[in-house]
Amino acid sequence: MSQRLDSKAALVTGSSSGIGAAIARLLAANGASVVVNSSSSTESGMALASELPRALYVQADIADPVQAASLVDQAVAAFGRLDILVNNAGTTQVIPHHDLEAVTPEVWQRILGVNVIGTWQVTVAAVEHLRSTGDGCIVNVSSWAGERPGGSSIPYAVSKAGVSHMTRLLAGVLGPQVRVNAVAPGLVDTPWTASWDTVRAHVHAQAPLRRSATPEDVAEAVMGLLTASYVTGEVLLVDGGLSLR
Repeated sequence: MSQRLDSKAALVTGSSSGIGAAIARLLAANGASVVVNSSSSTESGMALASELPRALYVQADIADPVQAASLVDQAVAAFGRLDILVNNAGTTQVIPHHDLEAVTPEVWQRILGVNVIGTWQVTVAAVEHLRSTGDGCIVNVSSWAGERPGGSSIPYAVSKAGVSHMTRLLAGVLGPQVRVNAVAPGLVDTPWTASWDTVRAHVHAQAPLRRSATPEDVAEAVMGLLTASYVTGEVLLVDGGLSLR
């Protein structure tokens, strides 16, 4: 894949704001046609799509199998192909790890339903389209919490560990037509994490780069994996070196 993404079509799930929006903007800036998606936040999603040169907004909840399949169908119908899938959509709930009673079956089902099953459903729906291009690429957005024992809750960390391992397993079976990689961000400065002052102070003190990530930092890492044509099955930590500590 060339460094530019001209003539490529990309689907970025969960891209109405935050990390997903930054990824959508960067792909569009590099020439790709982009499908913007969210399960709600329709106004933000439509506004972002209207800013990009060749973009479409599709509302869909990836945890629903019918909506996940329809999302891919609409992406292909809009642009006639699908070259890139970025599985960014995810959810969490902040629960201290010691508070086992707060982690109900419903919490597990909701988080795994989006982060793991939803990612799987969109991927399966997209695979044949990605294969048909001959150089399709999937980038999953996992988390530092999927690689290290931390994160906003145990179910979230477990779900992201699942995404990371799913990445490796899919890379083994989808090559050579489709490459599959993941990024695993540490703390990213978004509205969701705006109040996480204690966590942010820890990252700023401990990470070699002495700051938390921006959505654009994660988008750059995604772009790097999209254009690294001999890389598959990798989970790239985007944590400013925090894992070294």
